[in-house]
Amino acid sequence: MPRAARPDPPYLRIVAEIGARIRSGELRSGERMPSIRQIAERWGVAVATATRAVAALREEGLVESKVGSGTIVSAGRKHPVGPAQPPPVAAESSRQALNREHMLRAAIAIADVEGLDAVSMRRVAAELGVGPMSLYRHVSTKDELVTEMADQVFGEPELPDPGPDGWRAKLELVSRLQWSLCWRHPWLPRAVSFTRPSFAPNLVAHTEWTLRALDELGLSKTTRMQEALTLHSLVITAALSMADEVEAEQESGLTQDRWLMAQRARADELFASGRYPLLAEMREEAASDLDGLFEYGLARHLDGFAVLVAERTS
Repeated sequence: MPRAARPDPPYLRIVAEIGARIRSGELRSGERMPSIRQIAERWGVAVATATRAVAALREEGLVESKVGSGTIVSAGRKHPVGPAQPPPVAAESSRQALNREHMLRAAIAIADVEGLDAVSMRRVAAELGVGPMSLYRHVSTKDELVTEMADQVFGEPELPDPGPDGWRAKLELVSRLQWSLCWRHPWLPRAVSFTRPSFAPNLVAHTEWTLRALDELGLSKTTRMQEALTLHSLVITAALSMADEVEAEQESGLTQDRWLMAQRARADELFASGRYPLLAEMREEAASDLDGLFEYGLARHLDGFAVLVAERTS
C-alpha cells in the first residue's frame, strides 16, 4: 500500500499564498508586507514559522528589507510578468564596505531565527546588500562560515579570571555559560564537532579554561581532557533537544504547549489502560523542562566526578 504523501510544512503554505498575491499584482511593488506577528496570527502558526515563511519569500526575491519600512514587496516585482530589472552597476560601490564582523553578525542573526539551513553565502550577502563574492574575501565555504559563527558566539561571554573558588563552582559556571549560549543561539549545538574540532580561538579558550579549573586536582592529563570534553558534551547533548524543539515548532507551526494540548486525548487513553500506573501518577512531570533536565544532569555528573576526585586524591 503506498505511503500517504507528507503534507507541506505550514511555512510553505504561507509562502505559496503570499507569493501568489505578489505574482498576481494584488500586492504591488514597494507595498509593505504584514509583520511577522500579523502573519503568525492570521495563519495561526508560531512566530518562528512566520519568520521562516518571510525568509523563504526573501530567498525567492519576492520581498526585501528596507530601512525604515521593514519588509516590502521587492522592486523586482514591479511587473507581474517579465524579468526583474538588474540593480544599477554603481550601487555596489556606494554600499558600506563589508567586513568580517558585519558578515558574522548577519549570518548569526539569520541562523538564530531560521536555523543553519537558511544560512548561505547568497542569503548573507543579500542581507548585507553586497554581492556574494564579497563574502569569499573572508571565508571560502559555508562550513568555514559556520565555524567562524560558532567561534564568534563562544566569544560573547567573558570567562572570569580566575573565577569562583573550587573546581565544582568553576565547572558549573562554564557549563551554564555554554547552556545560555545555546538558548540564545539554538543552531550552536549542531555547529560543534567533537570528532573534528575546529580549533577556533574562542572555542579553544573554553576548553583551556575548563582544564585550568581541573589543574590542581592531581588528575592525569587524560582524565582532565576526558572530563573537559564530557562536560561540554553534556551541555551540547541537552541543547540538541532544545534545538529539536525549535525545529519542530518551525515545521509544525505548533508551540510545545499547543502540541501537548493536541496530544492530551491520546495520553488520556494510554494512561487509562492501567498499564503504566507509575508514569500516570507523574504525567505532568513528564512535560519537558529542559532547564530542569540540564541542571539535574549537570549536578549528577559532578556528583560522580567528585567521587573520582576523592578517590584519586585520597
